[in-house]
Amino acid sequence: MAVRHTVGVRSPAPPPRPGSPLVPPRRAPQVRPALTLTAALIAGVWGQEVVDSVGFGGRLDAYGIEPRVPGTFWHVLTAPFLHAGFAHLIANTVPLAVLTFMGAVRNVWRFVAALMIIAVLGGALVWLFGRGGSVHLGASELIFGLLAYLLGVGWWERTPVAIGVAALAFALYGGILWGVLPGNPYVSWESHLFGFVAGLVAALLLHGRRPRRAALRG
Repeated sequence: MAVRHTVGVRSPAPPPRPGSPLVPPRRAPQVRPALTLTAALIAGVWGQEVVDSVGFGGRLDAYGIEPRVPGTFWHVLTAPFLHAGFAHLIANTVPLAVLTFMGAVRNVWRFVAALMIIAVLGGALVWLFGRGGSVHLGASELIFGLLAYLLGVGWWERTPVAIGVAALAFALYGGILWGVLPGNPYVSWESHLFGFVAGLVAALLLHGRRPRRAALRG
């Protein structure tokens, strides 16, 4: 009886299942937590400004960043949430709310980590290199940082969702990038620049490593 040997022919592999290395699990958008976080952040900065204006006469603005002044480094944690009056706050409210929601809707806790990196690293750079004899404050540091964060996520992840969000963020607020250049002496371009740098660092640290694709052998 002749025996036939089949060499080099394999049965087709079963299709990858969700959750396998070939098909990473998809996260559902966290719309409600993102809305809650956005509302809490906006309510917080507005509440602080009301309390500062009514109860302290604007004296809380002294907790902005004072570059290289000993004992004030911790102001990096307060400066992004302070504003020099309601006109300043109104100008920052909508972009802060939009970019916060866009960043938080995919993963709230990762976004919170990014926000802390932007505040601490961006503020530290302002404290080290900002113009002396001045006080730097305002959420624009966070706005520039969040814009950079979303752009960086799109670059390092390179998934359709991340690229789409980055493109939308750039279409909405890409024009503000001129603010990283020196101009109006009463505007902290340093906060804009270093907030942007910190946002890119946050994206690199939190999204820089893409999941590896499993190698397929024929």
